[in-house]
Amino acid sequence: MTYPKLTDKAGVLETALRIRTRKLSVTEAVDAAITRAGRLDGEIDALAVPDFERACETAKAMDNAPRSLNQPLFGVPMTIKESFDVAGLPTTCGHARFKDQIAPRDAALVRRLKAAGAVIIGKTNVPVDLTDWQSFNPLYGRTSNPHDTARSPGGSSGGSAAAVASGIVPGDYGTDIGGSVRVPAHFCGVWGHKTTWGLVPKHGHDVPAQSREPGFIAAHDAPLSIAGPLARNAPDLAVLTEVGAEVALRRRPKPLRECRLLAITTLPDAPVDASVMEPTEAAIETLARAGVRIDRTSDLLPDQAHYHRSYVKMMNVVMARGAPAPNGKQPTAADWFDLLDAQAACMDQWEAVFQTYDFILAPPAPVLAIPHSDKAVFRSMMMINGKEEPGGNALAWAGLATFPNLPATVLPIGTGTYLGSALPCGMQVIGPRWSDLDCIAAAEAIGNILHR
Repeated sequence: MTYPKLTDKAGVLETALRIRTRKLSVTEAVDAAITRAGRLDGEIDALAVPDFERACETAKAMDNAPRSLNQPLFGVPMTIKESFDVAGLPTTCGHARFKDQIAPRDAALVRRLKAAGAVIIGKTNVPVDLTDWQSFNPLYGRTSNPHDTARSPGGSSGGSAAAVASGIVPGDYGTDIGGSVRVPAHFCGVWGHKTTWGLVPKHGHDVPAQSREPGFIAAHDAPLSIAGPLARNAPDLAVLTEVGAEVALRRRPKPLRECRLLAITTLPDAPVDASVMEPTEAAIETLARAGVRIDRTSDLLPDQAHYHRSYVKMMNVVMARGAPAPNGKQPTAADWFDLLDAQAACMDQWEAVFQTYDFILAPPAPVLAIPHSDKAVFRSMMMINGKEEPGGNALAWAGLATFPNLPATVLPIGTGTYLGSALPCGMQVIGPRWSDLDCIAAAEAIGNILHR
């Protein structure tokens, strides 16, 4: 099974270890990341807002400070999605009219990363209002996939995935409500983790166009939407998740061969292209030959068509902050409580699924990296198995974990050929709520079998 490797640059933990053992200074690590950005970013445009000067100043100060064992990311250069506030930098979500809206303070997650020792060298590109599986906007331009610059890196955390895949930085944090961490990881051939809803704070992450006044910061984490990391290996993904988490996560180690898995490869009205299905089926077959128990069907599964409709309705309400829909209809409080009831029922049914199964395997998206387009994916057609399908139907694969608030880790499993190009393919490993580290560990075990 082939997998296109773009970079051999050190990851998060390897960089931190080299700094801690004084084989590398923080200044050298940051300078190297900035040099890579200068060499690579002209072609892919992953960085929307560089912050190189302050990063260099921070690195010099850290080199003169003691190396703390309580800072697992000490000196590691990172980027973060443009939609997170970083004090002194603009937060625009791709709107040119907000280019001078400077954040007065760091988002809660940025504070956590800095407290753990990370050095933020800039913010990565997004689509306007974070609403596409592409990452382009009139202010910062179009981000390209490092594997094929004629393709999208995904969205809305496309700049994040492109920065990690190209080797500019070893890690980044994005957000996900409709696959916005998982799809970029899948498109770019890196690791991504959709955290359990509520695990990682999103205070200081708010779309300016939806803000009620200048400097407005949401006092709550919006339903469905999460913050999640991207990296190039499972251990790095785990440490970034732990650093971001507001509560301590427990590990429940269980060898993969003792687990019972359920593979979901079909959903109502959401066909999967052969470019994704072929490497997915090959991965499932390889795991089965290695002794991993994988079922292909189960009567325990919730009604996916029913809950997908509720997921899309809830997501639209959240993204619009309750404003009227394009048809002029505004959701009522009763509408919202109905959606909360549907979500609670879905969560309860998934809890029953996980009484039998340890993890769920599924495609993160029905296609590989799509060609660039000036039209949003969800408002246009998507080519699947030679037939045009509504792009919005692809959200079913994201909603599988999003609506019930489940964690899901995406790992690269190989390559497929989509519309004439060989591209990375990923798989999502979904687990029970709060089993984030177990999901990542299971994905790592799966990767070890597939790539040995």
